[in-house]
Amino acid sequence: MRCLVTLTLVVVLPAVAAGQTAEELAKQLQAATRAGNWNEAAEALTRLIELNPKDAPLYHALGCIEFRRLRFAASVAAFDKYIELRPEAQVTHWQRGISHYFAGQWDRGIAQFEGYQSYDRNDVENAVWRFLCMARRDGLAKARKELLPVGEDKRVPMRQIYDLFAGKLKPDDVLAAARTGEPTKDELNRRLFYAHLYVGIYLDLEGDKEAALTHLRKAAEEHRINHYMWDVGRVYCDVLRRQLPRP
Repeated sequence: MRCLVTLTLVVVLPAVAAGQTAEELAKQLQAATRAGNWNEAAEALTRLIELNPKDAPLYHALGCIEFRRLRFAASVAAFDKYIELRPEAQVTHWQRGISHYFAGQWDRGIAQFEGYQSYDRNDVENAVWRFLCMARRDGLAKARKELLPVGEDKRVPMRQIYDLFAGKLKPDDVLAAARTGEPTKDELNRRLFYAHLYVGIYLDLEGDKEAALTHLRKAAEEHRINHYMWDVGRVYCDVLRRQLPRP
């Protein structure tokens, strides 16, 4: 996804009943986030929200953290509160749509991604996530028939990813497209992240969870990028691990 909400939290609030000041809580939140300690981060954010329940960015941050904790319904609830306070953010809030998908809220996910389409008709990922919600609800055949049309998404290999879900290409075609041309090291890493991410998601939809996990792990472990979609890949890995039988 290309519209990424970036938040800088500046909190100046009164002292907390337990003795921590808001500044201390903000530092705790930053440290926990850097360490990937999402439970501690969620606790600090929840206490900050108690102090200032009208601070919209806190709810967006909480929605992202709850997603990283695999608490998908809680993630949706936090994003809903954010949008209640910032209604202008509703159309572009694709993170909420992804949380809808993982929470099994197919109808709401479809509506979210259809709304985003009115903002950006050239985003392959938006069409794919709507497709995923439709496929879970209505089956692959109907999802393919109603796949949203997409304009020119110049990111490689997004066109091949679109054609994969449309049933026109195979996973190997996506992986080969990611290596075309002479990309820089960083660009190749980004391409391979998205290629393995969406090949893995596609294979999961096809029912091959073992192969799906192989590709999702490659995305999350071998081709890390500095973007929320990396968290999506890591979370998808965790979800699949829980679904597969333990050896």
